This record gives sequence, structure tokens and C-alpha cells, in this order.
Amino acid sequence: MLLTLHNIYAGYDGSDVLKGVNIEVEQGTTTCIVGPNGAGKSTVLRVLSGLLKPRLGEITFDGRSLVGLFPRQILALGIVQVPQSHSLFPRMTVQQNVRLGAYTLHDKSLIERRLHEVEELFPVVKTRAHERAGNLSGGQQRLVEFARCLMLDPRVILLDEPSMGLDPKTFKQVIETIKLMQSNGRTILLVEQNARTGLSIANAGVVLESGQVRLVGSHTEILNNPEIGRLYLGGSLSTAS
Repeated sequence: MLLTLHNIYAGYDGSDVLKGVNIEVEQGTTTCIVGPNGAGKSTVLRVLSGLLKPRLGEITFDGRSLVGLFPRQILALGIVQVPQSHSLFPRMTVQQNVRLGAYTLHDKSLIERRLHEVEELFPVVKTRAHERAGNLSGGQQRLVEFARCLMLDPRVILLDEPSMGLDPKTFKQVIETIKLMQSNGRTILLVEQNARTGLSIANAGVVLESGQVRLVGSHTEILNNPEIGRLYLGGSLSTAS
């Protein structure tokens, strides 16, 4: 496994949100975390990116412990997060925002090569390069955020609710973009409010409830599990598997 969380306890103001979470992410796959509001989905990503320190437990990435590392150190190892809320600088141009994704790199030729690569993947980066990012639609901003994260050629991409607030047409475009990143061999850990869509594009799924892992399996196993319906109808899972 490329990335492993073992027995993670973490939270805020002395209260644990995550209560013994175990998650494994295999290299080159997409793992989707689903669950009701407050289950701890986004907290998992905050712990992985170093924004929140776990109280207990171990996180390993390619055999190396991430516990105690600062976000910049984790970023340098190749773990990049696209946050839930839009994170572009609206008064800066699209290209300036994308270049910020390479701020830890010092090889100018490498930066230019990466910029060309993301322009090929995301045409909006090239066609709207010199426009202010704040002028873009919500969906276009999301694509630019994807482009920015790829400037570091990350080994793991953390996506926190990438479809939130998008209209159906843009939502479909964002999902197709995630599939494109998958086809390029990216390892993705995805938190998605649209459980059915998120699981359908993932290799594996994890269901969180009240800060604990209740179900783990292939996307098909989770989608076909009758307990998943109870979870999203406000009930609770009676068994773990």
C-alpha cells in the first residue's frame, strides 16, 4: 500500500472526530470516502495533509511516517490536496495561480514543461491564461485548481468534495476530469458528497460513520450493500465489514 492510516484519533478542541480510523490506499487507484455529514471525511484529508495533527495513530506514506511533519514537508513528498472551497486568488491571473502550484520547484525548465503539460490537459489554463481567476465560473475554477495541483506531479491527490456547488453540466465535466487523471495513473483519495457517483468512479470505497470506518470494499460491494441505504436515510449501520 502506498498510503496507510492506522488507528487514527484526531479532532478539534480536545474532542476526537476520528476514532480509530484505518484506511489503506493502493498506488495507482482511486479510493472514495463517503458518509453522512459530520462523519469525519474531510478530517481524514486534513490529517493526511498535515493541517491537523493526530492525537494517536500512525500514518505511513511509501514506508515513511508522516506523523509530526509540517504541511510543506508532506507537500514536498508528493501529497497534494485540492480543498473543498475554491482556493484560487481571484485577482491573480489563471496562469499565475497555476504557477503557484510549483512554488517549491526551482528548475525553471521543469516548471515550463509542467505548465505546458497541464495546458494540454486543461485547455482553460491556456485559453484564459491572462484573465483574472475570479472571472471564471465555479467549474472552471475547479479545473484550474486541478491543474495547479498537477504542477508538482503529485504521487497522491486528495480531493475534498470536488463537485460541491456545481451545476449538473459542470459536475459531469469535473467527474470526467477526475477520470482523466485516473487514466494517467494518478493515486487519488476522494471525499465526495454524491456517494453513488464518487463510488462509481473509484476502485475502492470507505464508509465513515461517527468517526469510524464501518464498511470497506470495492465500489460495487459498497453500492450493493443494503446498509448503505440505511446510512443515508439517517439510520446507523448495525454491523461493520
